[in-house]
Parts: sequence; C-alpha cells; structure tokens
Amino acid sequence: MSFIFGGGGGGGGSSTSGTQVSIAREAPEVESRKLALYDQAAKLASTPVGVPAFQVAGPSGLEQTGFSQAGVTGVGQPATAMGIGSVLGSMQGPNINQFLNPYQSYVTDEIARQGQMAQNQLSAQAIGQGAFGGAREGVQRAELQRATQANIGQSMASGFQQAAGLAAQQQGLQQQAGQLLGSLGAQQQAMQQADIASLLQAGGVQRALGQQALDASRQTELARSYEPYQRLEFLKGIMTNMPTSQSAVTATTAPGSNPMAQAAGAGIGAYAAYNMANRR
Repeated sequence: MSFIFGGGGGGGGSSTSGTQVSIAREAPEVESRKLALYDQAAKLASTPVGVPAFQVAGPSGLEQTGFSQAGVTGVGQPATAMGIGSVLGSMQGPNINQFLNPYQSYVTDEIARQGQMAQNQLSAQAIGQGAFGGAREGVQRAELQRATQANIGQSMASGFQQAAGLAAQQQGLQQQAGQLLGSLGAQQQAMQQADIASLLQAGGVQRALGQQALDASRQTELARSYEPYQRLEFLKGIMTNMPTSQSAVTATTAPGSNPMAQAAGAGIGAYAAYNMANRR
C-alpha cells in the first residue's frame, strides 16, 4: 500500500492539495480463497485435537500360566524326601532277620532227627555185638553227635550267610533308590523352572506383539486426528506456489479550503472596510 500526498500553498485564500491513496492487492478471487483457507485454519485450530492415550499390553496367557506355575513351590520335594528317608534307612544296617529262611528250623530238625536215627542204629548194632555201653560205642556215639551238630551248625551258618547277603544287597539297593529319588526330585524342580522360563519367553513374544498392535492403533488414531491439518498444509502449498495477479485501487480526495487562510482573508477584508469608512 502506498500513500501519496500533494503539496499545500501558504497565506491568503490558498487551499491544501488533495490526498491520493493507492492500494495494491491480489485478485479478488485469489484473495477470497486465501481468506477462506485462513478461516478454515482458524476454526480447526480452535478445536482441541483428541490425542489418544498410551496403552500398555498386559501379561499374555502364557505369561499368566508361567506366573501360576512359579507360585507352586516344592515340586520335587516329595521325591527328594523319599530319597532322603531311603538313604537314612539304609544307614541303620541291614535287616537280616527278614531274609532268614523260614524253613530253617525244619532243616535243623531234620538233621537232628537223622542224627538220632543214626544213634539208635549204632546202639542196636552194639547190642547185637554184645558191646553196648563199651568204649568203642561211646566213641562212635560222640563222633556221630559231633557230626550231627556240625551239620546243624553248617546249615544254620549257610542260611545266615545267605540272609546276610540278601540284606546287604537290599541295603545297597535302598541307598541307590534313595539317591535316584533325590536326583529325580532335583530334576523335577529343574524341569519346572525350564517350563516356567519357556512360558515366560513365549509369553513375552505374545505381549510384545500385543504392544505393537496397541502402538499401531494409537499411531493410526493420531494420524486421523492430524489429517485435516495435513490437508490445510497441502492447500497452503498449492496457493503459495500458484501464480498471482494484483489489482490496484486508487482513491483521491478533492482539495479543501484552509480554515486559517479563510479566517485571515476575512480579517483583512474587515480591516480594509474599516479604513475606507474612516476616510470618509
């Protein structure tokens, strides 16, 4: 916009010059479109943008299962307790009595019966020979009795050794079973820990995917909220780059009289009339 002012004269009835105003502006249709775009932008800016809240994905189903299993403690405790009890029981010594042959007494009685029969037969022979009660019979009786007792002792010792062997074997097996049960309890605990770790790892992947879905949904909503601003920016770019034309408007005011000059002229006229009147 430019303003051009004309020069003014001094004194007497001279008057000031007129004022000329020149305004350069865009073509009306371009200007109206820009004003309309500005109105749209002002209206849009006055409306708050609905920014979606951040969301955090909760634990997945697999993670919940892992949490539940982690709360169950002492998985291998029963097997470990049985193993400890078995080892402690084996340390008390083998129980030989439970492995003794229940028919050992029958064997012993049979050996004694056979010995008694031999004694009777020996007495009958001595009587037939007329040597009953003699020294020879006494020696034979003593030898037969010793042999019978030896057979009984050997039979009992053999049964005891067999029972002791079986008891020792059971003791070893009991110790091995206790150790195996202890190892089984530890393995059960380790397997549970591995299962929990696998569940939490797979569940973490599920939760990460769920978080990505929530983030993508928020970004989509945010993009929709700012989409009108992008359209306005697009229109602004078009209007900025399009060729423009200007129109000129010139306004001129008519010259007006100078009040001071008029007053001065009126005073001079009155003074002259007064002088002429006096001269008469």
